[in-house]
Amino acid sequence: MKQQQVRVGQVVQSKKGRDHGRYFVIIDVLDLDYVLLVDGKLRRLDKPKKKKVKHFRVSNHISEEIKCRVESDSKLSNALVRKEIEKLIGNETE
Repeated sequence: MKQQQVRVGQVVQSKKGRDHGRYFVIIDVLDLDYVLLVDGKLRRLDKPKKKKVKHFRVSNHISEEIKCRVESDSKLSNALVRKEIEKLIGNETE
């Protein structure tokens, strides 16, 4: 099976687990199999979710704002994460 390409700032949707169907933003790529995800609500920046790549669906939406802030170590807030997910996904959220 082909490995999905994931990047910091990319919006993903969970396929497995208690958070099935929720949208998250990738804030760190740990290795080929794992990433750290946040949504600004249940999974906040102070406690990101470690999740396998095969357990979420990758979207084509990438938050350039979050990507730039993570790469430059600028301040990132949970409110910004929620706002970016809402802006990029729109009506698809729960």
